[in-house]
Amino acid sequence: MTPDHRQNPKLLWGIVSGLIVVIIAVWIIIQFFLTQNETLPTHQGDLINAPAPQTISENSEKATKPEVTDALSSDNVLVDASIMTEEVTSNATLAKEEIARLEDIQLQLDEQEKSLKQQHSTADDLIKLKEEQIKLLEAQLAQ
Repeated sequence: MTPDHRQNPKLLWGIVSGLIVVIIAVWIIIQFFLTQNETLPTHQGDLINAPAPQTISENSEKATKPEVTDALSSDNVLVDASIMTEEVTSNATLAKEEIARLEDIQLQLDEQEKSLKQQHSTADDLIKLKEEQIKLLEAQLAQ
């Protein structure tokens, strides 16, 4: 670059404005994806407890049916017990969506069960190792 290019204020302003435009574009894209993620349930419990789309007639039928209560508090319930007594909608697309939602819930519960079993076995292994370590330390203290 010649010295004229290095001290040209138009070039400097062009570079600065280009950087500002790129930063604003990245910020807008990030905001767009954040708002997209806010509309979807982000937590597994939110997905399980998310209300299903219902018509007015279904709401009135649901209000007249006795609700099934569970022994657990509402904070500890993964899936409402009323899911077993609800009728399948007559609209085929809503029924397919409901079935897909329930299959997703079942997959999540299966994955959660698998991870809990793995954590349980890992905890058992750690307990056994700690017991062995305690026995070795007791043997060292006895000497």
